[in-house]
Amino acid sequence: MREFLLSFIPIFVAMDAIGVLPLFIGFTGHLKKHEKQKILTQSIITAFVVGIFFLFLGKWIFKVLGVMVADFKIAGGLVLLAISLRDLLRNEKVQKIPSDTLGAVPIGTPLITGPAVLTTIIILLDSYGPFLTISSFIINLMIVWVTFYFATEISRFLGKAGSKAVSKIASLLLAAIAVMMMRKGVLDTVAFFLSQKS
Repeated sequence: MREFLLSFIPIFVAMDAIGVLPLFIGFTGHLKKHEKQKILTQSIITAFVVGIFFLFLGKWIFKVLGVMVADFKIAGGLVLLAISLRDLLRNEKVQKIPSDTLGAVPIGTPLITGPAVLTTIIILLDSYGPFLTISSFIINLMIVWVTFYFATEISRFLGKAGSKAVSKIASLLLAAIAVMMMRKGVLDTVAFFLSQKS
């Protein structure tokens, strides 16, 4: 149980279902219930596939391509920043992100399974093995699913004006998360090159 908790908690913190919920509400607030459920399913499947893929092949892919985890953080941050800025600066005539891809990008990845989660599961794989790491990852995805499933009720509670406010706040949070990702990526890159020199 102790080892399970040590593998579960880092992924729970990195995935941050409660923190991502306002973003999910902001992206899907204008959609119908069945569309939201479709996006939710798509996002969980995408997050699972990306997570499992990187769990087994992440280190090898990074090594072959010469890509560092820091590079991945910067790239993911840039994607999120572009999405958040488009939402913040758009007017009513500008279309939102297409609902057929919304579940995959940006909700499934990089919001649910992003650089923080991918880095965490790769590290946990070395420490606790594939069974505990995969189990912890799947249980955390189930927590995200339950949290997002009740997003409609939360949105209804907030009302139309509240939902719009949450949408804009979510875009600001998304921009902040994007900048944080890029900042960490830059700091990790600098630390890497400093360690190479010393």
